[in-house]
Amino acid sequence: MKNKLLKKLILPFALLFGSFIYAQTVTGVVSDASGPLPGVNVLVKGTTNGTQTDFDGMYALDDLSADAVIVYSFLGYKTQEIAVGGRTKINVLLEEDTAQLDEVVIIGYGQTTVKDATGAVASVKAEDFNKGVIASPEQLIQGKTSGVQITQSSGAPGAGMSIRIRGTASIRSNNNPLFVVDGIPLAGDDTSSSGADIGFGTRASSNPLNFINPNDIESISVLKDASSTAIYGSRGANGVVIITTKTGKGVQGDSFEYSATVSSAKAAKKYDLLGREDFLQAVTQFGGDAALADAGFNTDWQDVVLRTAISQNHNLSYSNSYEDGSVRATFGYGKQNGILRFSSLEKMTARINAEHRFFDDKLKVGVQTTFSNEFNKSPGLSGSAGFRGDLLGAAYSANPTWPNDPDFDTGAGLATPTTLQKYVASNTNTERFLLNGYAEYKITPELTGKVSLGLDKSNSETDLAGSGLARNIADDIFGVGRGYFGTIDATNHLLEATLNYNKDFGNSKLDAIVGYSFQDFQRSGKNVIARGYDTDVLSEMYTTLRESVALIEGGITGSYQQYGFSGYNFFINRLFPTPTFQTGSVPSGLGVTSLFADTFDSTDEIQSLFARVNYTIANKYLFTATVRADGSSRFGGSNQYGYFPSGA
Repeated sequence: MKNKLLKKLILPFALLFGSFIYAQTVTGVVSDASGPLPGVNVLVKGTTNGTQTDFDGMYALDDLSADAVIVYSFLGYKTQEIAVGGRTKINVLLEEDTAQLDEVVIIGYGQTTVKDATGAVASVKAEDFNKGVIASPEQLIQGKTSGVQITQSSGAPGAGMSIRIRGTASIRSNNNPLFVVDGIPLAGDDTSSSGADIGFGTRASSNPLNFINPNDIESISVLKDASSTAIYGSRGANGVVIITTKTGKGVQGDSFEYSATVSSAKAAKKYDLLGREDFLQAVTQFGGDAALADAGFNTDWQDVVLRTAISQNHNLSYSNSYEDGSVRATFGYGKQNGILRFSSLEKMTARINAEHRFFDDKLKVGVQTTFSNEFNKSPGLSGSAGFRGDLLGAAYSANPTWPNDPDFDTGAGLATPTTLQKYVASNTNTERFLLNGYAEYKITPELTGKVSLGLDKSNSETDLAGSGLARNIADDIFGVGRGYFGTIDATNHLLEATLNYNKDFGNSKLDAIVGYSFQDFQRSGKNVIARGYDTDVLSEMYTTLRESVALIEGGITGSYQQYGFSGYNFFINRLFPTPTFQTGSVPSGLGVTSLFADTFDSTDEIQSLFARVNYTIANKYLFTATVRADGSSRFGGSNQYGYFPSGA
């Protein structure tokens, strides 16, 4: 009787605290076919209770319940889940995930596999890219790689992108990584003008990588640490992004592909702004005169400036892989309309990748070339316009009783959004040509030599104007008109030569490369600001300024830095052969009353020597040593070279 009573008293407590009573410790060893594995992640499924194996592959987990499941995971191995089932010792043998280990990743001046990479390298393949409305390569891997932060400067079509690999590395200098497209390191400078402030702020430059058709990209590799980026020297300080385009390899016979997409976009959320009645009540509430503030209309300014944007994209490609080579040719056309009315990015791209082998495959010759034409149209939008002059700022602050009329005078010194829509605009046209030709010869089965020649050439022209009909925009545009015309011409030449030695000794393997690189960067152009137009039509203002610039420059002999005029006074500022300042009479036939032009022309050169050695022992111990010497024309004559070593 006492025993039964004791059981009745103990049973509820045993059921209530059974999990604590049964809590136990599990130990064991995690190994693969070669022996114990250090660093394996050991985690109780559905909890944060976990650990890692030590150097001898041993682990210990405490406070496990009877129904716990342990998850064992390690890079390059198949993940295993094992139920504890009352055991206190569990040894695990992990199986290699061959597909993951042998995945090829592109690194500087070569490639390797995941299992042989000593540096921090992340690779995203085409099948894993982001989908949707993609204008530039960075958007393909946004959110796909750890330690890489990608943000767009604005929501405008083709807007610039900011990339940070493992955070910000420099306080005052550029923090963007080095981009390498099919072996050509890009200059990284803007290829389109940001314009000048003619009364409503400056506009941001478009993304210089817009010239690459995302549909042509095979993979994007991100080199994150010093071990992987040192091969690019000083320019790899912020990381390196390597873009590899698609080829015709592996295609059987002639293959044609066509794809088309249509998409729509709209503002995810609008501000809850006051309508007519609420606005007039607020004016009265805060001591104003509602009758004086009432212009008699009820306008939703967000509906005036925003829209549902429809975009389209078309891609046509031809591929062929034959006995001694391969070829792939593509053509792409896309038009991305922005959710802001009158904003758009229209782009056409063409690309050819071809390769052919000679002399029993000992000599390989190839060419990779891209041509693009980009037309970017933008209304009066700026990130530096202040409290007035910016289209979005005007829409959020405008009186809802104002009419949707571009010629309406608010009487408050503020421009209506419609005024900025109709009488302010900018157009940018950018062409870019990228060429990489190479010849690779197998000198011996282990030794290969390669020579590459690259050309990256772009030219861009920007027209920006504020019509004389635009009321209440700063800098006295109304009745006068102001405009800007800018050009940027950039040319980048590349010469590289490398020797690669690859030898398998059975139990060890050596992969070594030495190389020489020379690259120059030429950049020229002009920035012209004008005032006092003889027309109020934006398209005619563009033409008028261009014709005035051509007329003036056609009459100037010799080199010059700046020129301009105001009223009847014309001047030329020369730097060569000696600095001089000249004045004269204003040329006749100009369509503006004042003009100022500033030109620029510069060339930088970089010469480099580099080497890398990878040594593998028993497919288990991996050693990498890299060094690069960079010499730049930007450095002083007594200290023109910098040295960048690394080891892993």
